[in-house]
Amino acid sequence: MNYRADIQKLPRHFLPEDFSIRNWEVLEPYFKGLDEKQFNSIADLEKWLKDASELEAAISEDACWRQIRMTCDTENKELENAFNFFMLEIQPKIQAWADKLNKKLLASPFTKDLDPKKYFTYLRNVKKNIELFREINIPINAELNVMQQQYGVIAGKMTVEVNGQEYTLQQAAKFLEDPDRNLREEVYRKISERRLQDKNELNNLFTSLLKKRHQVAVNTGFKTYTDFRFIELGRFDYSKEDCYQFHEAVKLHVMPLVNQLYEAKRKKLGLDSLRPWDVDAEPLGVQPLRPFKTGNELTDKTIACFDELDPFFGDCIRKMKEMGHLDLESRKGKAPGGYNCPLAESGAPFIFMNAAGQLDDVTTMVHEGGHAIHSFLAHELELNGFKEYPTEIAEVASMAMELFSMDKWDVFFSAAEELKRAKEQQLERVITIFPWIATIDKFQHWIYQHPDHTEKERNDQWLVILNEFSSPVVDVSGLDEYRLYAWQRQLHLYEVPFYYIEYGIAQLGAIGLWQQYKKDNETALGNYTKALSLGATATLPELFRAAGLPFDFSPGYIKDLMLFVKRETDSL
Repeated sequence: MNYRADIQKLPRHFLPEDFSIRNWEVLEPYFKGLDEKQFNSIADLEKWLKDASELEAAISEDACWRQIRMTCDTENKELENAFNFFMLEIQPKIQAWADKLNKKLLASPFTKDLDPKKYFTYLRNVKKNIELFREINIPINAELNVMQQQYGVIAGKMTVEVNGQEYTLQQAAKFLEDPDRNLREEVYRKISERRLQDKNELNNLFTSLLKKRHQVAVNTGFKTYTDFRFIELGRFDYSKEDCYQFHEAVKLHVMPLVNQLYEAKRKKLGLDSLRPWDVDAEPLGVQPLRPFKTGNELTDKTIACFDELDPFFGDCIRKMKEMGHLDLESRKGKAPGGYNCPLAESGAPFIFMNAAGQLDDVTTMVHEGGHAIHSFLAHELELNGFKEYPTEIAEVASMAMELFSMDKWDVFFSAAEELKRAKEQQLERVITIFPWIATIDKFQHWIYQHPDHTEKERNDQWLVILNEFSSPVVDVSGLDEYRLYAWQRQLHLYEVPFYYIEYGIAQLGAIGLWQQYKKDNETALGNYTKALSLGATATLPELFRAAGLPFDFSPGYIKDLMLFVKRETDSL
């Protein structure tokens, strides 16, 4: 099948073309109209579903743009107020109407006649949403939506001074690759000290979020937020116990490889002791990799890289550039992190990141580019709900692109030696990311199983878990306070609770696709696009199967994939 990136904004049939969401009063008549609609046939029902989907898409895109604009400029109070207005004044009213319309759908006698192959996952989500909806939670969810964004506001103000110049923490991280060990340590400590300045504010924010999330779960009839959130996230195909098994598999089969990598790094640097500010460094005389200088250069090189893989991939980023849907460079007042935000009506999503000219930024860009390609591939699906694919397959889209694209990284690194170093660093990261995924996921399980814990208990437990997944090769002596609050740098804990194990599951899928790519790149890329084009119309195991992958994160499977990555690293 030929895919095209000349994406078109969805035409409106139910809403006026010039319709915009200024307040609840302009939206309410459309919800009332859907609620009053009578169905005399399955055709009526399917037309109603399309009208409801059109309304959903318009609302989703409006909310996304409010969030995008606010994260691009956290110091602009007007943008923050526009986001907060939506979350506090409009979103709560939408929730109650959405529940009403979900019940109307399931009550229709024609619903049972909908094609089960086409509608199974969609209707399963509708049922789940009805089961979880409680009117009492509407104001709490509104407060949570606003409070979660405060993390970005706090973190967006963090800067440090290096050599007399002010840098965001993302920009300053490039000095951790510098051959000058004293400079690396100085910057590492400056970044850590700057984070500590806001540790109390971030602790208080997290405690407030935790209490509200637990209350939402209790209000819905659950003992813990963990059980509530697993259902809310649509984790129909794996359990808490599978996550615990994943944690143990990382300890058994990944940590030994991590220790080997760090030991090799220590020897390469000629150090008696490898410290945290050494893990990204190069030996004296070897300059850090600097694959680009500006956001525009990063964009153009990514397009060239993707063009070589598949012209469709390059066209996706080209289209986003043309539409102004990229904000890539780090700057003060910008929220931390990176994301690809799907835009339900426009189709072409928005990529946000904090580039500072490092290899990590190339990885982030191709990662978010993989998400963007997923958005393009799913855009033609009939209903908005068909595009709300599981996060686990979404992360396969992004992480597989990191590995596929390595073959074409000569656009970033013209010197053969630099290209080899870039690939080595990327494959090391494929392995070393697993312990952090396990750390964050295990920490979240503990947090929400013990909602009444004190700050001291939280810190103590964090250190226990952090130490479980820390390499003894890295000497962390004297850095206790920095490590005690290291969890605060993970925005997912604040903004998207329990969203982290997905990266581990997806990394396994990505490695599996890369194995296919090494044997037959055309087949692998075909499996990749086929699976992503299904959107949310298949279950998670079915989506993995469509990509030619097992849905498996057992210890044995993890061990096999880790050995494959190690062999590939050794062969460079």
